[in-house]
Amino acid sequence: MKIYLIRHGQTDWNIAGKIQGTHDIPLNETGRGQALKLAEAMDTRPVAKIFSSPLKRAANTAALIGERQKTEICSMKQLVEVEFGKWEGLTWAEIQKEYPEEFKGWTVKPEMVSPPGGEALEHIQERCIGAWNEIRKITAGMEDVAIVSHGATLKHLFSFMMGYDKNKDPGIVENASITTLEFDPVTKEFRLLERNESSHLQ
Repeated sequence: MKIYLIRHGQTDWNIAGKIQGTHDIPLNETGRGQALKLAEAMDTRPVAKIFSSPLKRAANTAALIGERQKTEICSMKQLVEVEFGKWEGLTWAEIQKEYPEEFKGWTVKPEMVSPPGGEALEHIQERCIGAWNEIRKITAGMEDVAIVSHGATLKHLFSFMMGYDKNKDPGIVENASITTLEFDPVTKEFRLLERNESSHLQ
């Protein structure tokens, strides 16, 4: 079973460097173009189902893939972006200036410190694991699927799948990129086939 982890196309807030979190920011013109190219690239990666965050930027990206492949799209709340609370709408520079102590604590010990009004690391990890368990139940672990979500959520989902140490940060993948993993339903292990593939955007 192959799992394609896909980040949504570009938004105006991506360009501005603003933290989007749970704000429902739509794709911009460039993002729509990226999503179209992504959908074309997925022609060689047919999937039985597409699981998507309900936020517009992800849902619209997923819709273009589903339209080309005539594939069902399952909207999952567990795939929404990480909630950054009062940090949403700010740039990282603004966050460091306005919330210096909280930001320092969050970068050093994210398991102990959350953004003000934001989501705790433990909860993020729990919902990522829950999302995968639900997807596996629906597909019986036998069908190739696409998961369309957001930078931070995909980072945590990828870390869970690859069994990374909680202190190892795999980083955020690019907009409209594809990360491919292979899942063995017998051993329940994941194998990375490609990471942050975005040649289709060139």
